[in-house]
Amino acid sequence: MARVIIGMDPHKRSATIEIIDGREKVLAQGRFGTDSDGYRAMLAAGRRYPQRVWAVEGCNGIGRHLAQRLVADSEAVVDVPAKLSARARVFATGQGRKTDPVDAHSVAVVALGTNGLRQVTVDDATAALRLQVDRRDGLGRARTDTVSRLHALLLDLVPGGAKKHLSAPQARTILATVRPRELVGRTRRQLASDLITELAIIDKKIKQANAVLTELIAATGSRLQQLNGIGPSNAARLIGDIGDITRLASRHHFASWNGTAPLEASSGEQQRHRLSRAGNRRINRALHIMAVVQLRHDTEGRAYFRRKLAAGKTPMEAMRCLKRRLSDVVYRQMADDASKASPGGQPGATLSSSAADPTPTVDTSDKPLPGLNHEPTPPGVQLQAAAEPPPTAVSSRPPTRTAKPRRPATRTTTPTSASTAASAQPTKRSSSKA
Repeated sequence: MARVIIGMDPHKRSATIEIIDGREKVLAQGRFGTDSDGYRAMLAAGRRYPQRVWAVEGCNGIGRHLAQRLVADSEAVVDVPAKLSARARVFATGQGRKTDPVDAHSVAVVALGTNGLRQVTVDDATAALRLQVDRRDGLGRARTDTVSRLHALLLDLVPGGAKKHLSAPQARTILATVRPRELVGRTRRQLASDLITELAIIDKKIKQANAVLTELIAATGSRLQQLNGIGPSNAARLIGDIGDITRLASRHHFASWNGTAPLEASSGEQQRHRLSRAGNRRINRALHIMAVVQLRHDTEGRAYFRRKLAAGKTPMEAMRCLKRRLSDVVYRQMADDASKASPGGQPGATLSSSAADPTPTVDTSDKPLPGLNHEPTPPGVQLQAAAEPPPTAVSSRPPTRTAKPRRPATRTTTPTSASTAASAQPTKRSSSKA
């Protein structure tokens, strides 16, 4: 029997499926619950067809629970992005109206006609990292909220309030100096005392979460924390969200995926780029924190930032350029870790190779999108060049420059088309705000 595609529109308590063959002929439809009985009935309906592939929309979101149950039952499952299914739905219906059966049909059609969809596998260590770092981020938000409310109370109890960065012992010391006698003052002091207790508990949980993240990162063999500006939380976010770095063909693809690559907005003779607000914003935030930390210390990142300012860029534009370079730093480090972790890894590159330089001082083109002025580097070549352990981005030693040999004065050179195009390329500036 020919292969069939089982498209699924998942929800929390229900799932709608549609089964189509290779000619998009609808073979069966149905709506099932996600409880044990409903899942067994849905699985039995799909197993009537020996050669089947389950296509689930949003396997990293609302469809995760069903996709993981199917994979655990040895079913072949592919992840269909919501953008692709929405596009297929509009093309099929001619308008944006959607129902669960229409969504299931769109998911199935996308899976039938699209190559390279991600094969869903059983959750591994990266899933544990994602769960732990989500917990750590939640604790950070809870701490910020608690400190903000504590500052509001201390401002009424202490003239001038407390300092900005406040810890629980410091707040307790300040509160011990306040002895209000009126009812409102005593109430504020009691609430402030409760918030200090909550703050101490949150700080303890944050410390425990950081310890757990450090252990999980050490188990992966990653060396991301050796880079200046990456702590346990950011390293776990990078490893957990990116997963297998080799699925991204080059550092340019990685920059486009995390949103640090500017988007081309050229028209006619005008060549320009604008800020990208797409991409994985959590990875973009991790790179932003890395950039801010490097600017606070005497690092190569700060030197690169100052060179961009001297070249006429605004502080925001210079920050975007720095984040773009740090994206390359992270990609090379993760590619190097992946090549060392895999059996029979690629041989290392020499330190003179540009791919082995983790600092954002490699003065290459600011164009981060593959295919604009050069072809993307094949994955194997990138891994081979990044296999040598690179120096960290925190080195204060100025980068060595290799002197180019002078050509004889009598020799006449003719510029190639590639060099002419590169020299004619105008300097890109982003007019959008970060």
